[in-house]
Amino acid sequence: MFSSVKLPWQSASNDAKPKDEVEESDGEGESLVTVLRTSEDRSALTILVADCTALMRQDIVAIFDAKQIPPPAAKPIAPTEQRPEATKQTASDDAEKAKQDLAAREKEIASPKMQELRKAALTYFDEWRASVIQRVGEIVNSKQQATEQVQQSKPKTERPRSASPPMRFPKTPAYDPSVKQALEKLYPPVENNLTKFPEAKRTLILHSMLLLLLSLEHYKAQSRTLMMYLTTSLHLPPNLLSDDESKIARGLLTAAENMKADEETKKKAEENTDTRKWKVGLATVAGAALIGVTGGLAAPLLAAGVGSVMGGLGLGATAAAGYLGSMAASSVLVGGLFGAYGGRMTGRMMDQYAREVEDFAFVAVRTYHRPRKIEKEYRRLRVAIGISGWLTDKDDVVEPWRVIGTGMESFALRFELEALMNLGNSLTSMLTSAAWGYAKKELIKRTVFGSLLAGLWPLGLLKVSRIVDNPWSVASHRATRAGEVLADALINKAQGERPVTLIGYSLGARVIYTCLQRLAERKAFGLVEHVVFMGAPCPSASADWRMIRSVTSGRVVNVYSSDDYILAFLYRSSSIQYGVAGLQAIEGVKGVENFDISNMVSGHTSYRFLTGRILQKIGFEDIDKEEFEREEQQRKEEEAKAQKELQESQAKEDSTTGTTDVKEGDKDVSDQHIKDLEKEIDDKNQQSYIGWATEKMTLAGTGASAAYEKAKLQWAARGQTAAVEGTAEGTTDAAKKRVSGESYDDVKARAEARRMTEEMELGLKK
Repeated sequence: MFSSVKLPWQSASNDAKPKDEVEESDGEGESLVTVLRTSEDRSALTILVADCTALMRQDIVAIFDAKQIPPPAAKPIAPTEQRPEATKQTASDDAEKAKQDLAAREKEIASPKMQELRKAALTYFDEWRASVIQRVGEIVNSKQQATEQVQQSKPKTERPRSASPPMRFPKTPAYDPSVKQALEKLYPPVENNLTKFPEAKRTLILHSMLLLLLSLEHYKAQSRTLMMYLTTSLHLPPNLLSDDESKIARGLLTAAENMKADEETKKKAEENTDTRKWKVGLATVAGAALIGVTGGLAAPLLAAGVGSVMGGLGLGATAAAGYLGSMAASSVLVGGLFGAYGGRMTGRMMDQYAREVEDFAFVAVRTYHRPRKIEKEYRRLRVAIGISGWLTDKDDVVEPWRVIGTGMESFALRFELEALMNLGNSLTSMLTSAAWGYAKKELIKRTVFGSLLAGLWPLGLLKVSRIVDNPWSVASHRATRAGEVLADALINKAQGERPVTLIGYSLGARVIYTCLQRLAERKAFGLVEHVVFMGAPCPSASADWRMIRSVTSGRVVNVYSSDDYILAFLYRSSSIQYGVAGLQAIEGVKGVENFDISNMVSGHTSYRFLTGRILQKIGFEDIDKEEFEREEQQRKEEEAKAQKELQESQAKEDSTTGTTDVKEGDKDVSDQHIKDLEKEIDDKNQQSYIGWATEKMTLAGTGASAAYEKAKLQWAARGQTAAVEGTAEGTTDAAKKRVSGESYDDVKARAEARRMTEEMELGLKK
């Protein structure tokens, strides 16, 4: 059969043959050759791929174009601006500001750092694009033809591409979750001649393209973006691609489990810990498989049945194995694609990172509390990592991310449990206190930025600031460090060769912000598909977000609330002159989407129970409907509970201080109220710490009762009263000094020294 595949580039007389020269497959099913029967049809596929990748390249160029910016958010017209003279003056001011902003962007983009990043991004993309075009050409066209078609490609979208301005939802949003329409806006269909085929034929073309991309031994973020363009351009539903990815993932893993590798391959795998080196060597040995020949190393995979699995997608077994190329040659390559079958994200590889950031680990969402024997069912070709910004329970690491659908293999990033639980306990206690109740009524009379810039905060709120400032400062620094470690993990392919989507709220968004900054600094492209920031306590400076956009192939979404007084208060001691992403839109960077959800979010802590609603609003393609409904119910219960606790706290404080008749703006809180809050938080922290420490020691092999007693002793040794009342300020200063005086390289060096010491001690024991 594959003599037919090779004919287009092996014979100079190809084009002289009749258009119906290609015969039907020999009973083994369909292939690209049997679907694209003429040279024109085969060329149409190459041209479509070239056009789609040309659009993707244009998006990269636009990131570094000062004139390519999303339209500003629409602003309401004030009554005074309706007068002609006022309108004229406003237009003049706007024009002058636009001119100044353009000059600032041009200066920023012209910097050596940005130009170097631009060059690196385009170089990486061009190399990836060339490999894709070559692979497609090997199957359907001659290499020379493919090159000419790429050079002549002029993509024409079926509808104009429009940037997404900041969106503000009405109080009662009537959102139609039409994911297909949303994705067609993000990935506009490209005009092509393949839409004439029946849906079954177009589906087979899409299946084949996915296998061809996997034959490159990876599924880069750019490859996934290309598949989205092909899906919309072939007028196919987006869920078809997601289902296809899931079937192929299970098919590859099922076949690889039964594959018998030869002794030489096993020996190489054991002797060389550098997976990439021997992967390249193996691919060289399997060179014949790379061009679609089904002999040699493809046989084990075919024997294991992957051809039959892929045949369920409409392809013949031989064609499927041929399109997979070297991926059809070894279980090792399949393991590399999935991160050693998912073990890297949850196994020993994470131990080195846990030395640098306490409790650093990826927790599988779908296999959480489920038997390991069915974990394979949740393996996917794409990975999602959700990151919580604070915790009130250790299960909060995972719970917010159950809404992510099964089209992705979802993980939750766990890090610094103690710091995040201390922060969560402080936040929840403060927000259900009378101090916050009084302050909130005063704050709503002002704008967030007015309070932030002027430093005008209610006295009662400033009194309780010591309750949250220290936990916030410590957790914020730890989140920054976790972001650096996360970047390391992604670069070292903990996720395998699969694209990653990062989603986080509050300090979880800060982790992502730092991670993407480090990826950009290290020119690590092709790893990240989408990122979603919710209430990010990060600067909104365009230079930083330009770097973030450059290492993200798909969507960069900034979800913010301009009425988030809690975030503004917590962020008040940071560099507010650079803006706050969680409070405002990101301006001046093409490709960054802004969503204002002020009417959905009652406060910063609302994000914990709004992840599903937010993902739905932004048109996220993978949402679990059942978990979404469950989260909605939890949100209502939590809001009612918090409101009840707030009212009880206010009533108690009013009766204690006798301020029931005092105007809201003049109300203050008593010192006893502050002490009660500190005691409440201390009790919560003690309970959280003992539970966390007990579980940790139990997992290490200590008996449950012994671990519990030891955890209690550890907490007692920390000095409960001194930790809250006596050394809160000193702890903050020490934390800042420790963080500012120790670079990330210092942390890594210290962790490496610790590892070497542990190995030496282990060697001595042996």
